[in-house]
Amino acid sequence: MVTTAKTYHIPVLMKDSVDGLNIGSAGIYVDVTFGGGGHSREILSRLDADGHLYSFDQDADAEKNIINDNRLTFVRSNFRYLKNWMRYYGVDHIDGLLADLGVSSHHFDDESRGFSFRFDAPLDMRMNKRDGTTAADVVNTYDEERLADIFYLYGELKNSRKIAAALVKARAAHKIETTQDFIGAVESLFRREREKKDMAKLFQALRIEVNNEMTALKEMLRSATELLRPGGRLSVITYHSLEDRIVKNVMKTGNAEGKMKQDFFGRIETPFTLINNKVITPDDEELANNPRSRSAKLRIAEKKDD
Repeated sequence: MVTTAKTYHIPVLMKDSVDGLNIGSAGIYVDVTFGGGGHSREILSRLDADGHLYSFDQDADAEKNIINDNRLTFVRSNFRYLKNWMRYYGVDHIDGLLADLGVSSHHFDDESRGFSFRFDAPLDMRMNKRDGTTAADVVNTYDEERLADIFYLYGELKNSRKIAAALVKARAAHKIETTQDFIGAVESLFRREREKKDMAKLFQALRIEVNNEMTALKEMLRSATELLRPGGRLSVITYHSLEDRIVKNVMKTGNAEGKMKQDFFGRIETPFTLINNKVITPDDEELANNPRSRSAKLRIAEKKDD
């Protein structure tokens, strides 16, 4: 059975995020997080025969959802290589880019991928199953200090050093190969009332490291900033504070670090104008229909004239 967009992943803030692109029917657009194809379908519905959409996804599973439309080019690649692929296709400028940075429901619900602590599965967590370091590789080979840094920086866990020490001790006895091996090594360190939230943060931290997500996001946003033509829009949905901070900084200052540059008159120099000063979040109806959208934040910015 072909996986549908709805069952693979319910698109979050779909109307708001696509409306935010201010689509011109003959424009060139990029969806860097194709997933189940929900946002891409909505973008295509607003293009005429002269418009075109490039959709990225590094996960082979997403290819099952490819839309049969000659206005769509599917790129099986990490979105960090956005600029290279646009150059390959002879595209110098784009009119808008959409990113839904959340992990697809498909990944959380696929018992074999190791993204969720709900299932006992190989500790993998790679978005691209073809290559790269698995979560098991990270847990079994990184030294204690490096593990602690990952859990603190990417999971914002205050007891990151204790977690790292527990993993190093556990792996000395036997290799940590499954999600249950991983959980068993550290669960005693979590208070019962916060166990699910903190375990989710721990899995998030490991997933971010495995997929090099923060670096990929910075590179994609840098490329998007260069590729967008004046008046082009950037519409980005984030799900945790780390990625949201990067997106916010790029839109406000033009760089991921948030370093402000000022002109002679003290005005902040930035390539973008913010379309929404306040983040857009799901309404009550969407939250009821899709509880996983609860942490979503949408930011939209427009490229200034050079």
